[in-house]
Amino acid sequence: MKINGRSISQRTKGSAAKAAALGLLVTSLFGLWGCSDSEVGDVSLGLFTTKDIKIDALQDPVVTGVTCHISSIEANLDLSDPSDSSIACRQTGPITAEMLDAIDKSDSGEVIFKKSKSVFFKNMKLRRIYDAKAKTLIYLSYSTKETSGSYKHSLSTVPLWETLAFKKPA
Repeated sequence: MKINGRSISQRTKGSAAKAAALGLLVTSLFGLWGCSDSEVGDVSLGLFTTKDIKIDALQDPVVTGVTCHISSIEANLDLSDPSDSSIACRQTGPITAEMLDAIDKSDSGEVIFKKSKSVFFKNMKLRRIYDAKAKTLIYLSYSTKETSGSYKHSLSTVPLWETLAFKKPA
């Protein structure tokens, strides 16, 4: 039997090839989402789940003496990862006055890292804010999409006391 000049077996083979190619593309994309140059830890949440806790180490691009570790859950076969995350930032090298002079000192600070958490425009962002009065760097990790009535976020601070950037009042 022929439909549009092609036999049913020819049409079935073409459809199967397209489905296989699409499956390979989707599998490759899911594999690439899990790859990260900054990943330092990967903890499985169990045998019967496709979710893992991923831990990334991120050095502040301007204040290079600060490293932040962010943990978040990645759902390997879902279109969206959970919004929860946790952050801890510490001084891991020198912090100088020149570094502080180069950062955004506005109340909203600046985004220093962004990671996609969904194919539907949800992102996790890391923002640096400077508290001049307390001489402290604030690092805020947050989700850009509301989940269960809340924007998920986590906070860590790095005090500048006794660093090269700390300027004692005259």
